[in-house]
Amino acid sequence: MSQEQIKKDIRRLAQERNALILAHNYQRDEIQEIADITGDSLALSMEAARTDKDIIVFCGVHFMAESAAILAPDKKVLLPRLDAGCPMADMVTAEGLRAFKKQHPEATVVTYVNSTAATKAETDICCTSANALRVVRSLPTREIIFTPDRNLGRYVASHCPEKTFHFWKGFCPTHDNLRADAVLKAKAEHPDAPFVAHPECLPEVLELADHICSTSGMYEYVHTHPSKKFIIGTEMGILYRMRKENPDKEFILADPEVLICPNMKLINLEDLLEALQTLAPVVTVPENIRQRARLALDRMLAVPRD
Repeated sequence: MSQEQIKKDIRRLAQERNALILAHNYQRDEIQEIADITGDSLALSMEAARTDKDIIVFCGVHFMAESAAILAPDKKVLLPRLDAGCPMADMVTAEGLRAFKKQHPEATVVTYVNSTAATKAETDICCTSANALRVVRSLPTREIIFTPDRNLGRYVASHCPEKTFHFWKGFCPTHDNLRADAVLKAKAEHPDAPFVAHPECLPEVLELADHICSTSGMYEYVHTHPSKKFIIGTEMGILYRMRKENPDKEFILADPEVLICPNMKLINLEDLLEALQTLAPVVTVPENIRQRARLALDRMLAVPRD
């Protein structure tokens, strides 16, 4: 079957099944192209909660489908590849976090949304890379457990000297593999290009950045900034939408050899079609975990915007 025929079948089945196709910013180009909505993990989960569709097909990784199931318990949530996991999310377990909390009983637990439902259930409040600083500043407590991403935690801590942080030793392998020497090389080759970095990068990489922000922030930054060339410090999938929205601008990956997440590239058009045909695999969250994880997400969503 040709790629064009597969796309036609996907669109037809999505309509017949009353399904919404969501794709994360790091997915393959062809998956982003055919999706109803693209975005970061939390924004997509919120779209899942808002939709009147019966079925959510989440093209991303497992914790993202879980988040959709947490926020939209009345929907059937499909993840075309169950083996699409997240190494960072798997670096912290509910059991491990409970033990860490006992070591720091006065601390408020702030957990990045890039985490499992079970970890969220052990959390006081969640955050995203876009709102992590705002979430931490909103807390009355001075002691913070930040999990699982130590790099994002260190970035937040650098802007909150009044608080004491205890970092879980987790990280995103894709962002953590970006090294300062690669960035310096890219900046030397493109001296007129601002370097935009994701806060999951190492501190020494962030020190070289002209701007630090989430993926959603990157889209806005490159669109409004007058420069015609940018060095991008996040997963390569983000380039699809950047190039589509800014055809007159050039985007250079800070290191093309490392800025690719194999898990985010697992889902292909054939997988998406099969999920719509079989209405499987389904991702569910046990109700006792879902309710507690939902509380951590709701607390985050209640934090006033700047």
